[in-house]
Amino acid sequence: MINVQDVVQMQVECVARWHVEPISNPFALDGMVTSLFATACQQHQFNYLLWHEEDIARSRDVTDAKIAEVKRNIDRFNQARNDWIEKVDDWITADLESKAIQHAAEARLNTETPGSAIDRLSIMSLRVFHLDEQLARKDVDQQHLEKVNMRLAICRLQQRDLAQSLEELLADIYAGTKRHRTYRQMKMYNDPTLNPYMYGKAKG
Repeated sequence: MINVQDVVQMQVECVARWHVEPISNPFALDGMVTSLFATACQQHQFNYLLWHEEDIARSRDVTDAKIAEVKRNIDRFNQARNDWIEKVDDWITADLESKAIQHAAEARLNTETPGSAIDRLSIMSLRVFHLDEQLARKDVDQQHLEKVNMRLAICRLQQRDLAQSLEELLADIYAGTKRHRTYRQMKMYNDPTLNPYMYGKAKG
């Protein structure tokens, strides 16, 4: 079965690596994203890119043109992030089919898919990394450090709790006692045929 702790470790290590090296997917073979780790890593990359664009978007010393560029990047990365959440869930669906695992008739659905939980763990690894960075600052006072340490403790607890919950969900899914299904985001604002502003403007 999927080792959640290995996924978390991958996320933690990639965040640290990407801050000093170009972004890459060490789990893609010949550029092909086929394994769960490669798929989760690709999804993780879009959270990483999204995180840093969000930082720029909140800066007050950049031009309006730069903000517009950043907002479009945020929109693009967020769409990709959601697409790859679905790909993680699709990978699990294919894996269940390859193992001929079928859920019991009475099996219930979870409110969150494994792909969504892995996405939340990805964001948590980014949050923990950047909180850790705050502890190395020399231009802050003790009150700031105490606030950061308090938030770090909460984030690490949430990370552990979420990882454990995902392990339990996956165990149930692979035992057939919980259903698994990919839920399509079907975001409308990026589709020019579904966004009223975009198709209305085109008609005008």
